[in-house]
This record gives sequence, structure tokens and C-alpha cells, in this order.
Amino acid sequence: MRRLPIALVAALAVAAPLAAQTTAPTPVDRIVDEGTNRSEVMRIAQYLTDVIGARLTNSAGMRKAEDWTQSKFREWGLVNVHKEGFEFGRGWTSQGATLRMVSPRPLMLTAAPLAWTPGTNGPVAAPVVLAPLADEAAFAQYKGKLKGAIVLVSEPADPAEATDAPFKRWTEEEIANRDKFELPNGQSGANRRPNRAAFTAARDAFLKEEGALAYATMSSRNNKLIHGQNSQFQVGATPPLPAFEIAAEDYRRLARLAKMGAAPTVEFSAANSFDDSDTKAYNILADIPGTDPKAGYVMAGAHMDSWAMGDGAADNGAGVSMVMEAARIIKASGIKTRRAIRFALWAGEEQGLLGSMSYVENHVATRPVPKDLSGTARYMGWSRAFPITPLADHSKLAAYFNIDNGSGKLRGIYTQGNLAVVPIFRDWLAPFASLDADHVVTARTGSTDHVFFDAVGIPAFQFIQDPLDYGSTVHHTNVDTFDHLKADDMREGAIILAAMLVEAANADKPLPRVPVATEPKPNDGFYPFQAN
Repeated sequence: MRRLPIALVAALAVAAPLAAQTTAPTPVDRIVDEGTNRSEVMRIAQYLTDVIGARLTNSAGMRKAEDWTQSKFREWGLVNVHKEGFEFGRGWTSQGATLRMVSPRPLMLTAAPLAWTPGTNGPVAAPVVLAPLADEAAFAQYKGKLKGAIVLVSEPADPAEATDAPFKRWTEEEIANRDKFELPNGQSGANRRPNRAAFTAARDAFLKEEGALAYATMSSRNNKLIHGQNSQFQVGATPPLPAFEIAAEDYRRLARLAKMGAAPTVEFSAANSFDDSDTKAYNILADIPGTDPKAGYVMAGAHMDSWAMGDGAADNGAGVSMVMEAARIIKASGIKTRRAIRFALWAGEEQGLLGSMSYVENHVATRPVPKDLSGTARYMGWSRAFPITPLADHSKLAAYFNIDNGSGKLRGIYTQGNLAVVPIFRDWLAPFASLDADHVVTARTGSTDHVFFDAVGIPAFQFIQDPLDYGSTVHHTNVDTFDHLKADDMREGAIILAAMLVEAANADKPLPRVPVATEPKPNDGFYPFQAN
């Protein structure tokens, strides 16, 4: 056999391992292959929305979703699949509601029962009385005038002209404008918002005492969009009367007739039921183990609860589906990571991020929030309470990623003012530049489940998403259904989330952290000091 030249042997020796490396698909390529050729994201979304439907916290629909999502995680081979409870309140389900004008002419009206309000035990007919009750000072004006009536308690607002397109994708300029560092404002202390819960309870008691049969509010949006939002879910806080939200166009019609003296009469019914068999709400958790038990974990989450109208598709069946699909992709691809990856489907987000708050309080860090605060009051006070006391998982949780802005294309990520992660995220998102998904902006965004992780110093992030028709039409409304989901955007979103999780789980070092917050000094703006 001819002997090969020494130089050629040396070259082949170098080339052989390089060839072996280049023939093995990278984790990103494996994720893209699984997420495009065998995607399950829209099947997940379709089951959550068309089959299960609305998932109000502690409702029958939410209980079905809790069971189904756990079964899917187990089917895909995830471990430590379980639900973790926290005290919430009453379960509530509506089997349907109707509202129709009887006089001065028959007309079906668009309305929704307000969540956690009682039903009617069949149809009830009543005259309409317009009695805007903005505060307790207004009670005296209507005393003795509401007996036997359905009371319109909102001041009818004039129709607002539409100034923005109802469907939108972000431009490059609009995303670039978000890349601004926001200075802390130094504000702390008690929440100064008016106590709406106390006023609502006082208003309900006044209506009951006056002999009203039901009350109604006006939808905040036009085009027959209704929401049915209400936060009186605590045991012992149930409203005494049936209550409805009426579409803006129908509400204005009733108000005009009442003002002109035509004395409209309506017939209404609501088949609502309560369930107090289990007052706990449940987060769903599932893990893909890491290869190093001491390396900690990274996390992705989305809230599974929705409002009772529509099917909770864009808010937030889309986010749940992308998070679940990311879990399936990583597991099916056989990718091993140093850190574990945990997936969370939160409950109670719509009532004040209560599920993610509970997880943080049980595992990550505590804050001295008064024990008598519950529901939205806890949400308002939580980030203002000091000091922060880290728990066991504070050092273990390396990163949290959240999806909760509908089904729009992921265009990048907010860094929550964490400047040190900017170059890291730009590197991790670089493979997705052709998808226009590589934008990294320093701005903060809020109002969803990354907030309380971020508030205690965990690197926690929300993705930038194209708004589509999320804010204009579907958010919290009766048309939040599967038809408004964008399949290609969601497939891409699940792929990008899976890639980011794998990067974070395999990084040599955990993501950089900002300092754990301490109570800021008061700041009145222009003057650097405040008088005692």
C-alpha cells in the first residue's frame, strides 16, 4: 500500500473531526426541523380553544385545561408534571345569558353576564333606569327610584372615532423607538389608586337595598364587542344581584330611550352557577431535566386562564400553545442541556398575575405584603413592599421567558433594562434575523407574568410581538377565537422560544442579573429633596 505524504496525513487528521462536527445538525437546526416539519402548535391551540374553550380561573373549562395540559406533557416525556395550588376563590361558569328589549319595540341586544355574578332563575322583565353611579356621592340622587328595575350604572360615553388601523405589524422604526433605557422614578410607598373594590361593594349593597333586580355596565369598546370582566371572585364577596355588560351600541340606545322618557323595558336571563368544591387555583408545571443537577434551571411560561367570553385564543391560548410546543420540540429533538428547563402554565393572571406571584412567593423570593390583601389589591401592592427576601430558587433560576401578547410574530425581546444581556440576546437571536425576529430593546414592558420574577432580581423577559388585531379587537372579548390566530407566526414563535431556552440552559454562565431592588428614596421630580 502506498504511504500517504506526512503533510496529507496531518491535513486529514485535522479535517476528519471538523467534518464530523459539520455533519451533525446544530441544536438550532434540529429545533427548526422539528418545529416546521412536525409542528403541533396549532393542534394544541385548536384543542384549547374549540374543544375546551374559555378558561376563567377556577371554572369548569379551566379544570379541563389543567388535566389536558398535564396529560400532554406526560405524553411527550416531560417529568415532574404536577399542579401547584394557591388560594383563589369561587369557581364560576355561565351556561348562557340573554338580554332583549321588549318595549318600545322588540330587539335582541348583545350582552354578557359579568363574571362571578349570580344567575336569574329564568327570564326576568324589568324597566330600564339610567342611574350613573360613579361614586358614593351619587347614591342620594337615585334613592327611592330603582325598585324593580335593571339599572344602567355607567355614564354612556360618546362613540370614539377609530384613528388606528385595526390590524397592525410593527415597523422597524416603531421597534427601534422602544430601545430606550428608562430611568427608575424613585417612587415607592402605598398604592394611591382609589379603592375600587370597596366602592363596588358599596354600590352593590345600595342597589340591593333599593330593590333593583339587576344592573348593567357599558362595554368599553364599540362594534358589539363585550368582555364580561369582573373581579369579585373571593369567597364572601359575591355580588347580590345579577349583572351584565351591554354592547356599547345597545347600551347607548337604552340610555337614549330612558332619557327621552320612552321607558324601555327589557327581559333578561342568566344561567350562572358557582362551584366552591375547591377554592384553590392551580399552576401547571413540567420539567425537562438537565445533565448537571447543580446547575439550576431556566423557565418559560404563559398564562392559561382567560376571561369567560370568546375562547381565550389570542389571550392567551396562543402563548400556552407556543410554550407547550417549545417543550415538545426540545424533548422530541433529543437535545440535552446542562440546566433543567421548566415550563409553567399560570392561573389567575387576569385577576392580578396571581399564579406567577404565588410561584415566586413559594420558591423564589418573598416581600412583606399585608396578609389581608387579596386579588388585585395584592397585585397593586406587591412590587412596593420591601425588603425582598430571597428563597431557595433565587440562585437556581437562571432565566424566565414569557409569551403573552397574542399570536403575532415574535420580533425580538425586551431586556427590562438589563443592559448586560443585550449583546448575549443579539447573539442568540442572530440565527433568526431572516425571520425579522432579532430585535433586542432595553425598554421595560409589564402587565404579564414575567413582572414579579423581574421585580425580585431574576432575569425575566417578555418577547416583542406584532400586535395584529390583539388590542383593537380580540383582547378579552367575545371574538377571541381560533380564527384570529396566525399559524405561521406561532410556529416561528415556538421555534424561537425553544432556541432561547436551549441557549440559556447551556450557557457557560447564567444570564447577568440586575441588583435585587431595595426601597428607593422618594423623588418628587425636579427637586432632589423632600421636606420632612
